[in-house]
Amino acid sequence: MPSPTLLRERTAVYGLFLLSGLSIGAWTARIPAIKADLRLTEGELSLALLGIAAGAIAGMQFVGRLVDRYGSRRTLIPVAIVLALVLVPPAYAPNLPALALALFLFGMANGVYDVAVNANAVVVERAYRRPIMSSFHAVFSLGGFAGAAIGGLFAEAGASPRVTFVTVSAGLLVLAVLCVRWLIRDDPEEGRDSGSDRAATGGRGRRRLGGGVILLGVLGFCCLLGEGAAADWSSVYLRDTLGSSPGFAAAGYAAFSITMTAGRFAGDRLAARFGPVALVRGCGLLAGGGLALGILVGTPVAGVIGFGLFGAGLSCTVPQIFSVAGHSDPGRSGRSLAVVASLSYIGFLAGPVIIGGIAELTALSTALLVPAVLALFVAVTARALRATGPAGELPDAAPSRTA
Repeated sequence: MPSPTLLRERTAVYGLFLLSGLSIGAWTARIPAIKADLRLTEGELSLALLGIAAGAIAGMQFVGRLVDRYGSRRTLIPVAIVLALVLVPPAYAPNLPALALALFLFGMANGVYDVAVNANAVVVERAYRRPIMSSFHAVFSLGGFAGAAIGGLFAEAGASPRVTFVTVSAGLLVLAVLCVRWLIRDDPEEGRDSGSDRAATGGRGRRRLGGGVILLGVLGFCCLLGEGAAADWSSVYLRDTLGSSPGFAAAGYAAFSITMTAGRFAGDRLAARFGPVALVRGCGLLAGGGLALGILVGTPVAGVIGFGLFGAGLSCTVPQIFSVAGHSDPGRSGRSLAVVASLSYIGFLAGPVIIGGIAELTALSTALLVPAVLALFVAVTARALRATGPAGELPDAAPSRTA
C-alpha cells in the first residue's frame, strides 16, 4: 500500500498531465475563431500552426539535459507556470507573424513540459515499483476532451478567444500551483552525471545514448504517425472513400479516441501482468490487424470498427515506450525521454503528410494501410522494450513470455 506522501505525489502528476491536455484541448477548440478574426486562409493558418511543431521540437532539444542536471521537479515548477500562461498570447496576436511567434512559444513550452512531466512520472512509477504510466497518459487524453469541451462552450456562448484563454489560463495557473507543491523530489546526486559519464567514456567526455533509446524513438515515431493519420484522415476516408454521411464519418475518430482512452486506463494492469514486451507486441498486432481488416472490408461500419481497434491497440504502446526510455538509465532519463519524444512527435506531424502524399499517388485506402504496417512493425520489434540499462524494467514488471 503506497504511503500518503506517495499518493499525493502521484496525484500531482495526474494534475499536471490533466493541465497539459486542458491547454491543448482549449487551444484546438478556438482555432476556427482565431482564423476568422485574423482572416487567415487555410494555407496561412497551416504556416502559423507550424510554429507549434517547430517550438515543441526546439524545446525538446535542450530540456533533457536540464532534467538530468536539475531534476524533473525543479524543471517542472517554472515550466508548469509558463505553460499555464503561454496559452494567452495567441489570442492577442494582431497578424500572422505575431501568431506564428506566439504559437512557437506555446509549442516550446509544451515540448519542454512534455519531457519533464514524463520524467517525473517515471520517478513516481519507480517509487511505486509497478507500472502506472498508462494511467497518466489516460488523464492527458481526458484533459484534451475536457479542454475542447470547455472551449466549445465558450464558443457557443459567443465569447472571444481572448476571454476563453484568459479564463482557462487562470484555472490552469491555479492547478499548476497546487500540483507543483506535491511533486516528488528527484534532485540529482552531486557530481553523478559528470562522474558517471567520465567513467563510461574513459574521461573523454559525455557518453552517448545507446542505440536502444534510438530504436524506442523509432517505435514512438511509428505509433504517433498512426495517431496523426487517424486524427486527420479517418473522417475523410469514411466520408469521401466509403461514402458515409458527415455525421457517421466523425464516428471513426470518435471510436479511435474512446478506445485509446479506455485502453490507457487498463494499460497499467496489463503491463503489470504481462510485462511491456508482451503488452506492446499484443497491442501492435491488435492495432495493425484491426485497422487493416477494417480497410480491406471496405464498409463504413467496418471502417469505424477498424479505427476503434487501432486506437485500442495504440493506447498502451507510447506510455510503455516512454516508461522504458525513462527507466533505461535513471541518470540520463531526461535525455532519453527527449530523444524518444522528439522522434515520436515528428511521426505525429509527418503522419498526415505521408498519408496524403501516398493517397495522391494511389488511393486513401491504400495509404491508410501504412499505419497498419507500422503498427505490425512495432509488434515485431517489441523486444526493444526489454531492459536497456540498469533499471530498464520495473522490479515488479512481469517477465516477457514471448521475447
